[in-house]
Amino acid sequence: LDKIIELNGGQPPLTYKRFQTLISRMEPLDLPVETITREVMGRCTTPILDDHDEKYGVPSLEELGFDTEGLSSAVWPGGESEALTRLERHLERKAWVANFERPRMNSNSLLASPTGLSPYLRFGCLSCRLFYFKLTDLYKKVKKNGSPPLSLYGQLLWREFFYAAATNNPRFDKMEGNPICVQIPWDRNAEALAKWAEGKTGFPWIDAIMTQLRQEGWIHHLARHAVACFLTRGDLWISWEEGMKVFEELLLDADWSVNAGSWMWLSCSSFFQQFFHCYCPVGFGRRTDPNGDYIRRYLPVLRGFPAKYIYDPWNAPESVQKAAKCILGVHYPKPMVNHAEASCLNIERMKQIYQQLSCYRGLGLLDSVPSNPNGNGGIMGYSAGENTHGCNNLTGDLPSTNGNHSLPYTQSEFQLRNNQQQSYITGVNGQGSNLLCFSQRDSQLSHTILLQQGTKILLIKRQCYIFSNYVSTKIMIHVLSGRNTPMSGKRHSPEEEMQGFGPKVQRQNSN
Repeated sequence: LDKIIELNGGQPPLTYKRFQTLISRMEPLDLPVETITREVMGRCTTPILDDHDEKYGVPSLEELGFDTEGLSSAVWPGGESEALTRLERHLERKAWVANFERPRMNSNSLLASPTGLSPYLRFGCLSCRLFYFKLTDLYKKVKKNGSPPLSLYGQLLWREFFYAAATNNPRFDKMEGNPICVQIPWDRNAEALAKWAEGKTGFPWIDAIMTQLRQEGWIHHLARHAVACFLTRGDLWISWEEGMKVFEELLLDADWSVNAGSWMWLSCSSFFQQFFHCYCPVGFGRRTDPNGDYIRRYLPVLRGFPAKYIYDPWNAPESVQKAAKCILGVHYPKPMVNHAEASCLNIERMKQIYQQLSCYRGLGLLDSVPSNPNGNGGIMGYSAGENTHGCNNLTGDLPSTNGNHSLPYTQSEFQLRNNQQQSYITGVNGQGSNLLCFSQRDSQLSHTILLQQGTKILLIKRQCYIFSNYVSTKIMIHVLSGRNTPMSGKRHSPEEEMQGFGPKVQRQNSN
């Protein structure tokens, strides 16, 4: 990691592409050290007494006071021997290594695999360096000594990427004080968080995933994407920090850097900005496992539902619910939100936040946002125009829109800064809304803010050239340079209103 950061000018790389570029310039890795055996250690051994296991062995669940009746056998047996056995099974898939084709996603992919390695890498039962060289050797044998692509080591490299990104950032697992994390005004809703964590959202796809996580300590990476999106920017608008804590508690392969980095990624708080892509909690699961076998495995209460309704049982007629011996709202909860409405609302919130950042930083982050702010659908998401089956006509309540999702205030402190001086002025709302943090209903209106400095008044409209960023409940207007311009009775154009305020900035689209 030190070498990677050194090659990057002393700063951790914050894009995977940059990370790949850096490691391609590094010297080859050293081979792993020789396996330690009795012969290697020689006489450097400590005798083990007959009562060693009794005194120092790992206690059983029963000895710890847990009821084990009905529990299945361990899905992930621990230890280095198990890790090495799994590694050999993993490497037996020569066709996969030769062609490097990602396994196709299906219902079996969602289940724990006997070749799964992530918990063993996490706890050091398997050396990542050993894994790297085993993959390399096999690839060269199959490909006749060809050079393996970096993509062959994908999962290992993502781990190292997040390790590098977290270096020298002790707030990497926090939103506040984290220099690479977008400050998003998430909701605080303990009841909604508990329903998500306990698999009681009323969406079978989400609940089955969270049930598997709680029972087995592992879920497929795309399943992680689905539940992370649902908790944060997709449906519930709850902070990624809360989801990260649940994963930290329940995931066997939870790793501080990877866990925090992945949650920032999925919530569009860092690394990834395509917030208009939203995983549908009905459609994504149905495409993955059309028959619903995964749902039936982890949610036996829904076993009686036909495949047509198992992902959206709220659409099943009462006769079907009775035949399945599962009445919605009695035996299984109704959906806690209306996904179609909640996702559209949250996409608009994310769009407003990124408009602010793009306007302030000039990053052009919204260049790829489709004209339909609700997204472009596709494999990941929901688009209001595509009428995704199962995502409409929900009976759940829409999350509160009481202003908690914007920055509610009637007076705000603004900081006006130019080359000569720094002074504080008071911003007074016009049109009943906040500058750049306007409500949903009037987002297309012209928002007027009167900024008063002494006897001078400057009229700023939302469509004008504005550098802005919000911090907590404050908005900071950074004026790069210029002079105060007296107002006249003439109605000025946006360009005239901002004359004298330094170089022009690309005008932000209000759509």
